[in-house]
Amino acid sequence: MATANIKESRPAGIKESLGERIFYIANNIFFVLLGLATLFPFLNLIAKSFSSEGAVISGKVTIYPIDFQIGTYQFVLGNPQFLNSFKITILLTIVGTFTSMIMTVLAAYPLSKPNLKFRKPLLLTYIFTMLFSGGMIPTYLLMQKLNLINTFWALFVPGLISVFYMLLVKNFFESLPESLEESAKLDGASNFRVLWDIMLPLAKPVLATVGLFYAVLLWNSYFSAMIYITSSELKPLQLYLKELIASTNDVLNLTGEIDLGRDMNKTPEAVQAASIVTATIPILLVYPFLQKHFVKGVMVGSVKG
Repeated sequence: MATANIKESRPAGIKESLGERIFYIANNIFFVLLGLATLFPFLNLIAKSFSSEGAVISGKVTIYPIDFQIGTYQFVLGNPQFLNSFKITILLTIVGTFTSMIMTVLAAYPLSKPNLKFRKPLLLTYIFTMLFSGGMIPTYLLMQKLNLINTFWALFVPGLISVFYMLLVKNFFESLPESLEESAKLDGASNFRVLWDIMLPLAKPVLATVGLFYAVLLWNSYFSAMIYITSSELKPLQLYLKELIASTNDVLNLTGEIDLGRDMNKTPEAVQAASIVTATIPILLVYPFLQKHFVKGVMVGSVKG
């Protein structure tokens, strides 16, 4: 993209020099190799998940499967704990993202108004929380007093609002012309009506971007569950994967009810790979639908108009 922009800015009639052409070619080759390097670990996981036991153990698998098989995925998807954790993570991502977006918008919209009373102290309070926190033990004691330990709410309530994302949305609202809100209020619209009918439709790019950030954050979260959850029925997928990877030698005995004779052709490494791939694909499928809003949302929300 940078190379294309340089070429477009070149005055008409001036040809590229040999040195510039070599630079463009080398630049493109470098970024292609860089992209392949970042893609290699994921391709290696996919290949291992579809390869036979002997190929995985011998280390022959690189980026394509050897002795293709799907038994590992059948084993992973048939694991009750994996399916339960998968369900918890989907529910957590949907409910947590929706709740966080509501709270973020309801905090960002009033703070975008210059005439809001105590606006500066409120903003400083939010920013203070970006730099300092109460600490792990006080937070745990608070969650305990609120009776949220070992509940679904403990998975996302402690991080319900990201101040950084809230500031992005606030800056976007500040960049919109005040005349839009003034004309709506002259027609008798309330503050909530202005927010719902005018501001939110215009804020689709930044809301899609922030929503994607929240969804990825919740999908990948495991620390809150590790601290506040002990019940296996409430463990999200990422915590399940963490425990799976930490117990490599016992991976086929996690459920306690596995027929080893039937599953001897599945190595722990292949089961890990299949579990990670299965956990990664759903969130990857969401990105293409929000990609068109992604760059615009970040750029508009990060610059105050």
